[in-house]
Parts: sequence; structure tokens; C-alpha cells
Amino acid sequence: MFDFFKKISKHYMQDSRDHIDRTEKIRISSSLDKILDFFRNEFDQSADLVVREIRIANLKAAVIIVDGLIDKNTFSINVLKVIMNKKFLNDLNVSNQTPEKIFETMRDDLVAFPDQIEVFTYEDALNLVTCGFALVALDGSDKILALGVQGYFVRGLAEPTAEKSQRGCREGFIEAIRVNMTMIRRRIRSPKLKFENLILGSISQTYVSMCYLTSMADTKIIEEIKKRLSSVDIETITTAGCISPFLEAENDLSLFSSVGFSERPDTVCGKISEGRVAILIDGIPTVLIVPYLFVENFQNIDDYALRPYFASFNRILKFFSFLVSILLPGMYVALGTFNPELFPGEILNKIALATGSTPFSMMTETLLIHFIYEVVREAGLRLPQTLAHAVSIVGGLVIGQTAIDSGLIGGPTLMIVALTAISSYVIPNLYEPITFLRLIFIISGGILGIWGIMMFFTAMLINICSKTNFGIPFTAPIAPFDIFGMRDVFLRFSWKILSKKENNIQSMPGTKI
Repeated sequence: MFDFFKKISKHYMQDSRDHIDRTEKIRISSSLDKILDFFRNEFDQSADLVVREIRIANLKAAVIIVDGLIDKNTFSINVLKVIMNKKFLNDLNVSNQTPEKIFETMRDDLVAFPDQIEVFTYEDALNLVTCGFALVALDGSDKILALGVQGYFVRGLAEPTAEKSQRGCREGFIEAIRVNMTMIRRRIRSPKLKFENLILGSISQTYVSMCYLTSMADTKIIEEIKKRLSSVDIETITTAGCISPFLEAENDLSLFSSVGFSERPDTVCGKISEGRVAILIDGIPTVLIVPYLFVENFQNIDDYALRPYFASFNRILKFFSFLVSILLPGMYVALGTFNPELFPGEILNKIALATGSTPFSMMTETLLIHFIYEVVREAGLRLPQTLAHAVSIVGGLVIGQTAIDSGLIGGPTLMIVALTAISSYVIPNLYEPITFLRLIFIISGGILGIWGIMMFFTAMLINICSKTNFGIPFTAPIAPFDIFGMRDVFLRFSWKILSKKENNIQSMPGTKI
């Protein structure tokens, strides 16, 4: 029964795609009335569709725009005022010319825009007008002139709140893809930097741009990324998370993602210079980076601006915090439940006293505090800024001295969960897998003890080490081991050493491209 409905669904989707392809490839009519009827029907008399019917050299014409997407001053002065200038048209002697000749005169002599495109199909015309182009159609001509008069408002450049930096740039990506492309081009002025535009989303028609260095990126990786992006079958793309699953390896069940995210142009440019491919999405300030390695979750732009000894200290601190954030609560529950003799005597007495005064087991108590903490964190993240301080106050009362005095939560357990939560913030890129792994280790430690912790930790290592994407091992250069690649993993060596060898992503050991 399931296969039957699956076949029907595939058949229906294929028929709908064929129908769309047939309508999208229709050439523009030479009748102005049919052109205007098409746009009015497609937009269903939408209020923001503006159609201005005019005359050019005694010939019927029309200008089609979408209100709010254009610069009205540019449109009025450089488009309407020019093509309706009767004196200029008389000087050009086009009053008795054919529509095609008038179209060519308008294209070559009347208007001059950097973005000036001749459009031959309705599909291209719809895409351009919804991107802020002004369409000029003439009665008797089977093509439309599209003029780039975009002028919609965009958010100003500011430092991204999710990726703070002490010594890096203070610019972050915004929602306008053209501005984001410019920020990358300003930092990499090489002609080898290439942008390739795609359109994804059957309804949203979202512009997506692949950015890479032709001299550094591997052509096989680029072709594979194009293939995976072409398989994106989504109606509307609202976040970068809509595309990232399609860039993962097929049947990938790992908790860790091999697709990176960044809102910083300096970070993205650094990855591009290593042979990565950046994927920019119009309307989204987050840029995807592929391929992405596990060790890159522990790197940030400040590591390369600080002195090597301090950058190495920070790097080791991040790896240590990762282990603490996933293992500490589970080890605490495992030792307290099955091997309490491993605690020092004074600490064991305090733990026993605190646990004996609470009605829950150690595993239940740890899980309860963990869930309360996640609820408070989510509330503080989603509430308006004006109410954020209220969440902090309530959270301090719920997970604090009041909870301990009530006898519901033990002090040592609360301290362990608090230390774990702080450690998880050191590696914000891994917060999602850390939260899930923490729960797994708490439950396994409470049921199976230290052996359960070791068993699931080994399974996690096997899962990470077996993961590949685009033929590149996820754990490179740790496994397979590369002595030269380790200069930027646990320790960050000086730039005199980092710059000695070309560091392409495809040169990683174990790569199968």
C-alpha cells in the first residue's frame, strides 16, 4: 500500500514538473495586451504589481515593476523620463520605424544601465521583475528589455552577534546577497574568485550563489555540490538549514554536521582560500561552507590574530570543554550510582548528604536539572529583549539556592550541571550535538555505569571517524593522521610555519576524490 501511494506521488510530482517546464519555456508574445494579461494573471492583480502603459514614438508600450523593490528616483529619471522624451525621439527619427527597430534604438541609444538584459521568455521576465528590474515591453516586439533599478532597503552592516571577535573585522553578512558577494570580493580581489548563481525553491525562486577560487577548489567537489543543490526539491527556502541536509553525504546519520555555517566574511574568505566552496543564499545572513571538518568547530578567527602560545592555550581549552560538557554529568551519575568509593572521602560525604535529602535518584535529579536549564535557556532565547532579565531572575530562583533549600535538588548535582552548561558555550557550533550526547551519557551512566559511558563514547568516536563528505574524512588531519596538518589542530603554530605549505582541503590524507 505504501509503495502504491509512493508511485502515485512520484507520478504526480513528475507531471507537475513537466507542466511547469512547458509553461516556463513559453516565449514572450509580440502582443502587448497578451503580455500584460500574463503578468496580471500571474500576480493575480496583486497590489504591489505596477503596470504603467505609455507610448513610445506613437507605439503602445508598458513599463512593469514591483513596488518596493526598485529605486523610484532612478526609475523616474533614468527610465520614464528618457523613454517618454518626445524631442529626443524625434531627433533619433524613430517615429516611422518598426517595433524591432524602436526596441533596438531604446536599448542602444535611450537607456544605459549596467544591468540591462534582453528577455525572451516569460520565466526570465518573472524572475527579473521580482528581483527589482523594470520591464519595458513594446507592442509588436517579442522581447522585453529589463533594466536594473533595484533599490529596496537592506539592513546595515554590523558585527554578527553569534560570532564575536576581539581582533577580527566588525562586519557581518546581511540578508542582501549582492552585498554579501561584495564583502567577499573586497577581501579576495583575485580574478580567480568565481560566483555561480542558481535558483532554488519552486515557489520562493531564491537566488543561491556558489563562491570558490578556481585555482584552489577541486572541480569534482564543485560538480558534486552542483548535483546535490540541483536535487533540492523545496517550495520555499527560509533558512540555511533548508539546504544543508542536501549537502550532507547520503544516508548520513551522524549527530555532527559536515556543513559549516558562518556570518563573518573574514572566516568565509579564509575557508575559500583553502579550497572550500561557500554557498550564499539571498535573504539569509548565514553562509554555508563545504566541505567542513570536525576540528574546525574548535577554531575561530581570533585564533589567527593572537600570539601562538595563547591561541594554542585557547584551542586546548576548547577541546577540554567539549569533553567536560558531554562526559562530566554522565561520569558523575555513573560514579555516584555504581562506584561511589572512587570519590574522595570529603566529597563523598557531601554528595551522600545532598542526595539523601532529595526524593530523586542521582540520574533523575541530573536529568531534571538539565531539562529545567534547557527550558530556561530556550525561554531566554525566544522572549523579547525587554523580558530577558525576568527570565534570568526566575532562572536563578528555580535553579539556585531556593531549589536546594526546598530539598528537590542537591547542591553538588546543581554545580555539575552548571559547569557543564558553561563548558558547552565555549564551543557554540557544537551545542546541538553536545546537548543530545549529554543526555545519552547521563542515561547510560545511570543504567550501565562507567562501562556504559565507555561504550557510547567508543560508538561516538567510531561514528565521527567513519564519516566522510565529498570524499574527505571528517576527522582529518587527526585520522588519517597528518603531522603537518596537526600544526593547526590542538596547537596553533606561528604563521611562518602555517604559510610554508599550500593547505587545500583536497590535500588532506585519506581523501578520495
